[in-house]
Amino acid sequence: MAGPHVVETRKALERAIHVERSALAQDLAELSEAQWAKATLCERWTVEQVVAHLTAGASTKMWRWLLSMLAARFNPDLHNDRRLAEHRGATPEETFRRFHAVVAGPAGPTGHTAAWLGEIVVHGEDIRRPLGLVRTPPVATTTAVARFFAGRDFTVESRTATAGLRLEATDGPFTTGSGDLLRGPTLSLVMGMAGRVAACEDLEGDGAAVLRARLRSGRRTS
Repeated sequence: MAGPHVVETRKALERAIHVERSALAQDLAELSEAQWAKATLCERWTVEQVVAHLTAGASTKMWRWLLSMLAARFNPDLHNDRRLAEHRGATPEETFRRFHAVVAGPAGPTGHTAAWLGEIVVHGEDIRRPLGLVRTPPVATTTAVARFFAGRDFTVESRTATAGLRLEATDGPFTTGSGDLLRGPTLSLVMGMAGRVAACEDLEGDGAAVLRARLRSGRRTS
C-alpha cells in the first residue's frame, strides 16, 4: 500500500517530472557560459550536453526511440550521443530554449514513467553538484525513483550496483534488500544506484565501501 511519501500513479509521476524540469530550468537560466561548459557527474558530458540529452528524452517518441536504439545496435551510449547532438543548440542559450520548451512535455519515450522521473532527478543532480547548486526533490519523488531503480536495471544498472546490500533511507520510507548496510538520504541512494561515485560521500554503513568499489570498476553512468 502507498505510504505518505510515495508517488505511485502515472499522473503523479508525470507531475513530479514537470516539477523537477521546471526547477532545473530555473537554475539553468542564471548560468554563465563557463558554467554551461563545466563537466558534470555524468562524466562523458558537460552541463550543456546533459541538458540536450534531457531535451531529447522529452522529445523523442517511442518508435523513434526504438529505431534509434536499433540503428545504434542497442549501444545506449551511441544512441544517447546521436539524440543529444540532434537536440543541442548552436549556443547554450539555444540549448536552454529547447529544454525550456519541453518542461511540460511528455515524460519520456516509453511508459516507464518512474525511470524518466529518475532521469531528471539524477541528471539534475549531475548538473547542480559540480556547480555548487543545491536542490533536494520531495521525498515522495526520490522514493518513487529509488523503488524503480532497486527493482530493475533499465536506463542505469541500478539493481546490479546494489545487489546483496541492505538499503535504508534516513529521510523517508525506502528500504530494500539484505546484506551489508547502505544508509543515507534517499537522493544519495538514488545517485549511488545510478552509478555516481560522489554519492558515496553521503552514505554510511559497510555497504558504502562495497558500492564505491563497484562503481569505480567502470560502470556506465549516462
